[in-house]
Amino acid sequence: MVVNLLRDRYRVDLAGLQAACESNYAQLMRLLPDMREGSGERRIALSQGDHLLGVLVLEVLEACPYTTTLRVRQEYTLPWLPSPQMEVRVYHDARMAEVVSAEHARRLRSIYPYPNAAMHQPDEKSQLNLFLGEWLSHCLACGHELAPVL
Repeated sequence: MVVNLLRDRYRVDLAGLQAACESNYAQLMRLLPDMREGSGERRIALSQGDHLLGVLVLEVLEACPYTTTLRVRQEYTLPWLPSPQMEVRVYHDARMAEVVSAEHARRLRSIYPYPNAAMHQPDEKSQLNLFLGEWLSHCLACGHELAPVL
């Protein structure tokens, strides 16, 4: 039996990746509209009744005329759940935002051979951009301003 390796090889869905990055841009602009001015950070709480489930933190790391780099992270998560953290590059001229690093992985590739030493999925970059979109959508739908404790 001959295995066709080309048939099973992962191919980047460029249109899908671009759509995810465009959606991420639109959502980030709703959550942090002043990011181009380099305004510090915004904290969005996610609660269930009086119980705080977590806080999404959007922090501007670098603001340039055409791009902004953000750190997106979650604080106050459940003790058994790892806290997601990623860097996102926002391209204002193209109206796109893409994940450029997550956790300790810097400079994500579009495709990874599998298996690999770091055990990245072949479509790791696409999965991270889709996750960012779902995370931002959830915060837009269910989040609220984090009121300071007095």
